[in-house]
Amino acid sequence: MLDRPTDSAMSPHAEASAHHGGLPGGTGDLLLLIGRVLVGQLFVVSGWGKLFAMSAFGAGLAKNGVPEMMVAPLSVIAPCVEFFGGLAIVFGVATRWTAALMLIFTVVAAFVGHRYWEAAEAARRGQEINFYKNVTIVGGFLFLIVAGAGRFSIDGLFRRRG
Repeated sequence: MLDRPTDSAMSPHAEASAHHGGLPGGTGDLLLLIGRVLVGQLFVVSGWGKLFAMSAFGAGLAKNGVPEMMVAPLSVIAPCVEFFGGLAIVFGVATRWTAALMLIFTVVAAFVGHRYWEAAEAARRGQEINFYKNVTIVGGFLFLIVAGAGRFSIDGLFRRRG
């Protein structure tokens, strides 16, 4: 059997390297930063557009079968969650909780906005791709829930100070 140091005996560098699959130095943290930016920017850009077109977004919700009494509140809540949640992912703020919230948001968006099984033949393939894009993003959020934001984040900054 190989002798491995216990967690308490590992140096901080060795512990961080082990946490990120043995990647050298800050590579794992750098990859988490890049991943967060790539996932979060989609929500920042999309949410920003919806913040300035809430009535059009609400009309789309109504068209997609959202009950009328829910359209007005969701027309405000969804763009805010999308934009500010995306920013929180990019900057790594309360990352695990934010990723969980964004995971729920993404699942709901997939089933409300991308119901390819109901789409007309011409739009079906595009909606199917968007639905499965959302499923893939859910996978990314699951990774963030497990891994956290990494060192290069607001979460990491407070962890070092605390």
